[in-house]
Amino acid sequence: MNAGKTDAIIIGAGWAGAILAKELTEAGLSVTVLERGDDRATAVEGDYPGSIDELRGAIRHRLFQNLSQTTVTIRNTIGQVAVPYRRLAAFLPGEGVGGAGLHWSGVHFRVAPDDLALRSNVIARYGRNFIPEGMNLQDYDVTYEELEPFFDKAEKVFGTSGEPHTIKGKIAGKGNTFAPDRSDAFPLPAMKDVYSASLFKTAAANVGYHPYSLPAANASAPYTNPYGAQMGPCNFCGYCSGYDCYMYSKASPNVNILPALRQDPKFTLITKAHVLKVNLDSDRKKATGVTYLDLRTNRQVSLDADLVIISAFQFHNVHLMLLSGIGRPYDPIANTGTVGRNFVYQTITTSRAWLPSTHYTNLFVGAGGAGVAIDDFNSMNFDHGPLGFVGGSPVWVNQAGAKPIAAAIGGPGGKAPTWGEGYKDAMVETYRHSLTIDAHGSNMAYRDVYLDLDPTYTDAYAQPLLRMTFTWKDNDIRMNQYVVSRIEPIMKEMGATRYSLAKLETGELFDTRRYQTTHLGGGAVMGADPKTSAVNRYLQSWDVPNVFVIGASAFPQGMGYNPTGMVAALAYWSAYHIRTIYLKNPGPMVQA
Repeated sequence: MNAGKTDAIIIGAGWAGAILAKELTEAGLSVTVLERGDDRATAVEGDYPGSIDELRGAIRHRLFQNLSQTTVTIRNTIGQVAVPYRRLAAFLPGEGVGGAGLHWSGVHFRVAPDDLALRSNVIARYGRNFIPEGMNLQDYDVTYEELEPFFDKAEKVFGTSGEPHTIKGKIAGKGNTFAPDRSDAFPLPAMKDVYSASLFKTAAANVGYHPYSLPAANASAPYTNPYGAQMGPCNFCGYCSGYDCYMYSKASPNVNILPALRQDPKFTLITKAHVLKVNLDSDRKKATGVTYLDLRTNRQVSLDADLVIISAFQFHNVHLMLLSGIGRPYDPIANTGTVGRNFVYQTITTSRAWLPSTHYTNLFVGAGGAGVAIDDFNSMNFDHGPLGFVGGSPVWVNQAGAKPIAAAIGGPGGKAPTWGEGYKDAMVETYRHSLTIDAHGSNMAYRDVYLDLDPTYTDAYAQPLLRMTFTWKDNDIRMNQYVVSRIEPIMKEMGATRYSLAKLETGELFDTRRYQTTHLGGGAVMGADPKTSAVNRYLQSWDVPNVFVIGASAFPQGMGYNPTGMVAALAYWSAYHIRTIYLKNPGPMVQA
């Protein structure tokens, strides 16, 4: 069945899709957004008290992808047979309008400028031989100065709370001393520090580090964004990550963009639409539209368009490119092709400190994006030469609110008994008098870590599943071990009665059975060379110029920061150049 034609099709209704839809409708285009999941409105599903039902949210995964319909297969090395990821654990892709942007926590970083040209910077500082064999370091082919206006725009749309360090070269606050210069202040003041974050801030400063309050897309005060969307102040209820915010305090596409989009007659949203492929012409050099499955009727529908935006979750972007034949699939043996190349993740380990019984940390209090961090060991902010690894990690206390079921499942930690009275006493002590410190670090790209189509397993729609070949490598393990060792002085300065330092172990393999982070990246990376990147600096496909692929799939490496701020800035960056260059002269865009 053919459903006609629209000017632009956008696949996925998360942050990237919502941003592109808003920008393209403003440019006068008719835009149809296709979303596999259900429509979601905060006023309906996010109403109190249902929205803070931990069983419904975090345990039964109301906002997350239905793995019984489509999933990925995973293996650690090329020689293994991959098996399906059947139970949500290690990472939690979203499903439905808002995507992962509805259930995210709200930590809203920009980017460390050195990370945008990491390969060039490592070579300049340490030489080519410093890069381990098999590591695919790559530059983004875009600078922080070029992206800065779009970071600023995204923060104003998100209603981001934070404290700057410098604005237009002048000291403007007590923000992150390692942060790049800004053109304007944050829209809102920084979130208040909870007790554990305050202790961390004082202790980190006392041992010589440079603590700052995390930038958070959690509103510290009432706010109305440039689209007229309103936010209420966060009440630190702790129900951020995994939940829609009943206070309208956490930024999401549903709260911050879609209310304006839904009023535009040029905007059409089709839910329960599972895109099977991007349709190409006979030369396979131009997209003519998409074919999707209407999940309500189980009928295939074709929709034509002049412009196709792939803006789903990271690995869905890569999967759809492979299914559609856009670009050349990556071959790790021959080291050719680009689609699936440079698949990356993030390292994260969580250490715990127990404080004297007079110190109540009140772990139930929190906000997803609030906390205190140090960047002393992130990016290129320290000397890697004697250490022999590439990459780094911010360290933070990000008390997001411990919920009862999660706290019970996690247990008291340390060497506590696993049952009985001792277990209960330890649970009480941990819940009342402890705090956690995360090392949330980078993950480099490697020749033998990649994405491709699985040769065995198919999804509910008879299409091959996407296969992940991934595990931790020695470089990233040693980076994590070093950064975690720098946490110990902070814990001692805080007066911890005991502590447990969690780190990646030498030779440790990636384990899908426990949650780590949903910050996956790469696979359709941006760059200057079509031999090593799937999209150009504007996130335009090298092979099919009327296809743009927006999302963390563009990241050549996994950075230490949470990816959403960078994804949003790249979405606005790409949209700006589509509007000002591509629409005037459709075709491959060349750097001015």
